[in-house]
Amino acid sequence: MSAPGGVLTATALLTRAGGDEPPVTISREAAREAARDELSKPAYHENDPSWYMRALDAFWDWVGDLFSAASGAAPGGTVGLVVIVLAVLATGAALWWRLGTPRRVPRTEAPLFDDRPRSAAEHRAAAEAHAAQAHWNQAVQERMRALVRSLEERALLDPRPGRTADEAATEAARPLPQHAEALSAAARTFDDIAYGGRTATADMYAALTTLDTKVTHTTPTLPTGALR
Repeated sequence: MSAPGGVLTATALLTRAGGDEPPVTISREAAREAARDELSKPAYHENDPSWYMRALDAFWDWVGDLFSAASGAAPGGTVGLVVIVLAVLATGAALWWRLGTPRRVPRTEAPLFDDRPRSAAEHRAAAEAHAAQAHWNQAVQERMRALVRSLEERALLDPRPGRTADEAATEAARPLPQHAEALSAAARTFDDIAYGGRTATADMYAALTTLDTKVTHTTPTLPTGALR
């Protein structure tokens, strides 16, 4: 690279050309300082890599050092390390395929109803209003509340503030064993939507509405001698 003055400018401080004039002598420290000042000029750094490229090079150097150290410690050297990495990736892929995308665990301890008691008819009306506007999350939750409140109104469940959807499904399965599986699934759906971040769909609402209708028209199985 050629730049105005160049490094020769610094060198010229050591000698002076021409005639009978004696060479100019400066100290080593002064010469070093003059050379440093000359080389610090922007003209000498036009083709230097950017800070991003320098950082990227440093990162890959670090990865290379890490890989070298790991391969030295792993049985079989580099080949053994590659086998271990592939085995870990394969295990992770198998778990992902088997378990699916991780979801937040529903807070099943949360109560099914809020503080203001409403009848099953009121919950059903609220559910239908939400469904008409395609607000499926709210519609599914209200329909589940309607189903449970209906069971309380029929005295198949004891009214109990703070009851969870899972508890309601478990208790309702005793007088309604033919709907035990569907009730349990409905409770899981309620928890996933209300507390687990899942998004409800029209099909979910339709399934819960069908279950509510079936439960309403099902004759309960009561213990011998029980009066309802």
